[in-house]
Amino acid sequence: MPPNQQASPSDLQARVERLEALDEIRQLAAKYAVALDQRDLDAVVGLFVDDVGAPGGRRGREALRDWYDAAMRRDLLGTAHGIVGHVIDVDGPAASGIVYSRNDLETESTWLVEFVAYLDSYERRDGRWWFRRRTPMFWYRSDLTEPPLGENKMRWPGAASSPGTFHEISAAWAEFWSDEDRHSHPVPAPPPADRWIAALRRDAPTPRVDPTARTD
Repeated sequence: MPPNQQASPSDLQARVERLEALDEIRQLAAKYAVALDQRDLDAVVGLFVDDVGAPGGRRGREALRDWYDAAMRRDLLGTAHGIVGHVIDVDGPAASGIVYSRNDLETESTWLVEFVAYLDSYERRDGRWWFRRRTPMFWYRSDLTEPPLGENKMRWPGAASSPGTFHEISAAWAEFWSDEDRHSHPVPAPPPADRWIAALRRDAPTPRVDPTARTD
């Protein structure tokens, strides 16, 4: 908006609604971390739309609760999820997000650290924002005393190590290292404020991944 030009009531209303959307969506990610670490699985699945898809092809909050219950009881004594960044694109009643999370995991034998980026989709229904889907893209998971150097950074006690999917979020990682046309193109115009994630990801579809990244 040009300097000294007053915003119209509709412009102000749109700004307020966008700010409210951003704040409510950020609260979803924070509530998810707290509820998951406290093992309040009703609270966890209550952050999702009622027809959420669960791993294994089932749908609904009860199906998702069953999946979380099985996953969180599997050699996992405690967790602490620390949100360290949240980027959001809002597009009317839908939105997308990338949430960085650095997590501590306790097993019977090992204290693990991991870093994950959640690719999120959100939906506004009946005046309220919900998770539509969360897709975890892991960079590393490793014993606290052993830095995850090398290619296979996803490590679990007693299981084969494997590569993560963190750098599949965007084609930019592979483009950077290919070096084929380095700086041969002009810098493009920045994307609109609520197209930043879409531009980063080149409008790629959400990948299908193992939500636990376990290989055992």
